[in-house]
Amino acid sequence: MTDQQHSPYKSTGGLQRVFRAWRYSLQGLGAALKYEAAFRQEVALVIILVPAAVWLGRDATEVLLLLFSMLLVLVAELLNSAVEALADALSVETHPLLGRAKDLGSAAVMLSLLFSAGLWIHVLAGRLLA
Repeated sequence: MTDQQHSPYKSTGGLQRVFRAWRYSLQGLGAALKYEAAFRQEVALVIILVPAAVWLGRDATEVLLLLFSMLLVLVAELLNSAVEALADALSVETHPLLGRAKDLGSAAVMLSLLFSAGLWIHVLAGRLLA
């Protein structure tokens, strides 16, 4: 990559890069909590479901699967929110490609929710039928 192609915003590495990345990540979580109602609702659900996962899981693997399925939902919601914020920054006017990008992000959240719900139902059924 030539100097003309290199972004001045990219870091060169090292421990300072790790600390900056950590700070940016925390800023992103803070922004999601402040501006994204769906993310706040999903975090509230996670807070409620973490103890339920520990109780419901019959072994460490099931507990981890339940916890990771909830984490997947949060990750999908963060990525969807990022796409929506970027689309809104580009234009608030209706544009088919921006609309498609938002719809695709929403679909990713829906699929992660369906996966998580299916896993929870499977584990719950196994617990009740055991």
